[in-house]
Amino acid sequence: MEIKVISRETLAALHETDGIGWITIRDLLADREKPPIRPGMREGDLRDYGLKPKQASALAKNLDAARMEERRANFERQGISYVTLADPDYPARLRRTEDPPPVLYYKGNSEMFARPSIAVVGTRLATAYGKHVTEQFSAAFAERGFAVVSGLAKGIDTCAHKGALHRSGGTIAVLGTPVDRIYPPENRQLYRDIADKGLIVSEAPPGTPYHPGMFPSRNRIIAGLALAVLVTEAPEESGALITASQAIEAERPVFVVPGPVTSPRSRGGMLMLKDGTANPVLDPEDVISRFNAFVSDNGPSRTANAHAESMSEEEDVIYRLVLEEPRSVDELAAAVGIPFGQLHAVLLSLQMKRRIQRLPGSEYASL
Repeated sequence: MEIKVISRETLAALHETDGIGWITIRDLLADREKPPIRPGMREGDLRDYGLKPKQASALAKNLDAARMEERRANFERQGISYVTLADPDYPARLRRTEDPPPVLYYKGNSEMFARPSIAVVGTRLATAYGKHVTEQFSAAFAERGFAVVSGLAKGIDTCAHKGALHRSGGTIAVLGTPVDRIYPPENRQLYRDIADKGLIVSEAPPGTPYHPGMFPSRNRIIAGLALAVLVTEAPEESGALITASQAIEAERPVFVVPGPVTSPRSRGGMLMLKDGTANPVLDPEDVISRFNAFVSDNGPSRTANAHAESMSEEEDVIYRLVLEEPRSVDELAAAVGIPFGQLHAVLLSLQMKRRIQRLPGSEYASL
């Protein structure tokens, strides 16, 4: 989304004002007839922007110079920083999603926002198998320079962070609570370690009271920050599947580690494999080889380099189709007969191999 000229402090004040949600913020930013909202504006002036009296009153308080200085000092005392959609260093991949949060609060190393990353997600009630493969895959990703993104929850998330924490790629924890509230409490030390060596992120303003709706909402951020999502173990109703579906909507590939067909805790991921919306992986290299352009210099494998030069059978068919003329997603789906999720993964792979390009109107053409 294009942001009208507005200060980052003003955008943060809007985001933190009770009663003003992202739809209202988006409408205010899209209004080109009025000058941008700015610090120091009074309630009466703000009503002219179509805000209700309570909204205008609350926003005027947040735009007050003394309140803004108090907020800045409070953040500095707690070691909290933030980045907004008005900033050039807002995470690029997240900015390109359908619903990017206007503000991200964080603790830790903000340079990790620009690092290539892979999300690793799954159930809180992980089996020994799920924990083992999660740490194994996460460690392998981080050793090759990818940041591992997860949600600091119990189970799979915890194992993903631990597997990556002390390796070169590091780890990013996206919280469903504000960055000044540690949840779950048993991950207190892990939280501190990530804040010290990695990055803690949340869209919720510090001090926001907890409510359950925060957790599903943060899944879109996990998906949006990452090049791809890996589900290592997830039952049918797992929140990890929400993350996976949001990755598919953002045209990011989803991978699943197959689990025992008799295990309910693997059923959600296995169903994604069955309906073709995810790709099966047996080894970390199956994921890494899809992103050779991002692999660090400490050892891309020969398998990965060979994969970069070749195309799968499905990729070859689609590439030949767009060689003839630009084609829409619907046309390609009808021509090749594969599910949309799988088709989007193939299209993304071809774009990363610099074989095709996306045109306006969701059409694809050869390069």
